[in-house]
Amino acid sequence: MSTSGLEDKFQNLHEIVKAAKASLPQGPWDYLVGGAETETTVRRNRQALDSIAFRPRVLRNVAQVDLATTFLGKKLRIPVMTAPVGGLETFDPAGGAAVARGTGEFGVAQMLSSVCMPGLEETAKAADNVRIFQLYVRGDTAWVDDIVRRAIDHGYAAFTITVDTAHYSRRERDIATRFVKPWRQRATGFAFQAGMTWDLVKHFKDTFSIPLGLKGIATAEDAALCVEHGVDFVYVSNHGGRQLDHGRGSMDVLPEVLEAVNGRARVVVDGAFYRGADVVKAIAMGADLVGLGRLPCFGLAAASVPGLIRVLELIEEEIKIALSLLGVDRLSALDRSYLHRGAPPVVPAHVMSAFPLIGEGY
Repeated sequence: MSTSGLEDKFQNLHEIVKAAKASLPQGPWDYLVGGAETETTVRRNRQALDSIAFRPRVLRNVAQVDLATTFLGKKLRIPVMTAPVGGLETFDPAGGAAVARGTGEFGVAQMLSSVCMPGLEETAKAADNVRIFQLYVRGDTAWVDDIVRRAIDHGYAAFTITVDTAHYSRRERDIATRFVKPWRQRATGFAFQAGMTWDLVKHFKDTFSIPLGLKGIATAEDAALCVEHGVDFVYVSNHGGRQLDHGRGSMDVLPEVLEAVNGRARVVVDGAFYRGADVVKAIAMGADLVGLGRLPCFGLAAASVPGLIRVLELIEEEIKIALSLLGVDRLSALDRSYLHRGAPPVVPAHVMSAFPLIGEGY
């Protein structure tokens, strides 16, 4: 089992976040941590997690704790994947290829954004990892079909279409620093994303056998439509609070989505998951996998691929501790009986509230 080699330098996640902040100019940092308009959805993501407390059981044998899981037939070391982040090259020059190497070495899945360099082919060549491709629709059906075939040809285990970007949001931290993302300058075809309907999902399922996920599901109604259209995994997400302002936190949405899906599709969730305990809450609620978005970027910005691996090592340790103290020796034993919903958060929610040694000023 490979290690980051950074065990002494970074002994907790706070230290990685601090190093990332120190390494990035203000524009890229604000792009990473910011959200849409008032950033209410960003805060609600964290508040939803902080409003869930644990109900631990004792006198259970937890001498051996198994954190492994499977997703779409692929074994993962812990129940997380790196969520798709546009422009990873902002945080590491190798971009998606760096994440491919880190996830491959550690043993978790990568979801690659279609607006991330060096593109799906070069990222696939970088490592033998479990990889999923995520698409922003910027062309017609033939254009989409071409990208799907390329992903299949390059060993992607699944395909995901993002469905919560019919219009690009106002990300006011970016506006305030006049930070313009390079991929935004080269992007075209936004009308295709705005015009997308369930007809594209039907076409995909009629044409391809590769598993399909839809990212950006935020209601039971749309989760039910996913199942009706044969979607293989429902991805609960509000884009990290970066699209619709005043949305609900992802963990507030997750229960109704799980009820609507009722075991007929796998369920993935992201949105302010920064600590191992956060991951455990989602799995206990019923999710199959948790997407980590900002956190891997902190690792990349702090120390490239080893920094990413160190983030995953620390998350793994936190998950193991949480399971042990809950009296659980494996992920499959978790259920909602270990959760208490409606607990009052002890600190005001903000993008850094999971890291109390840093504070909101970051």
